[in-house]
Order: sequence, then structure tokens, then C-alpha cells
Amino acid sequence: MRFEISFHGHKNVRSLHPKSIEITTDPDLTVNGDCIVGVRASCGCLGIPDKMKTLLQNPQSEVTCTILVGEHSYKITGRGSEKLTLKNPHDIVIRKSNFTCPRTLSIGCDTASDSIPRQMIKTLQNPETRGIFRIEVK
Repeated sequence: MRFEISFHGHKNVRSLHPKSIEITTDPDLTVNGDCIVGVRASCGCLGIPDKMKTLLQNPQSEVTCTILVGEHSYKITGRGSEKLTLKNPHDIVIRKSNFTCPRTLSIGCDTASDSIPRQMIKTLQNPETRGIFRIEVK
């Protein structure tokens, strides 16, 4: 199953966090949000279709998230968990760790925001940039 969320860039995108990647529906971003790669997202975890939420809550599920920005593409793989509540209306966070909270979409991910190519991050630092956060669950 596939679901896509649109988002925008922001001048303060830094993408330096070693353990997570986040997109948010919030319109603004401070430099302290160093895992955030996009703002003004079309939804948070709460807006994900119920059928996909059921798949994400299965620890056997393989989760692939792809960030698409212009000619750039970055893929992250992780897994689901029965501990995911997916109830946050504003944020989506994918994590290398097994930590879960209402913002968590996937755990045990193979990469974090500090590994995203710097050319992609430079593109995301333009507020006019539009991106897609694609979620695929098997």
C-alpha cells in the first residue's frame, strides 16, 4: 500500500539529527528542529488512511519512506510496530531507534536526517520547494 504526503521546504531546514527524520504540518521551523526536512505537510500521522495504519501497526511490516524533491530522491527503510498509535495530527517521525510516541510512523530505520545528501537539503532550504513524502508498507 502507498500513501503520499506533500510538504514544503523552509529556510531553517538543517537535517543534522543522527536518529530521526520528521515532516510537520507547522508552517514555521526554528534551527533547533534539526531532524525536520519539511513543513506545511498535508497531514500528520493522524491523517494516514486507517488501512495503512493497520499495516504500520504490524511488527512484520516493512516500511519504505521516500523523500522526493525535484530531481532528488532519498529512500529510508524501517519496520512497523504494534506500539504505534499514529495519533499526532501535526507530525510524522521515522526513527532509527525503537522509541514510539503518537508522532512515530516507523522504527528501526536504516538512516536518519544527517545522512540525506546535502544537495537535497540545500534545495529544501528554499521555502518555494515542494516535496513528496511517500510511504509504502508491505
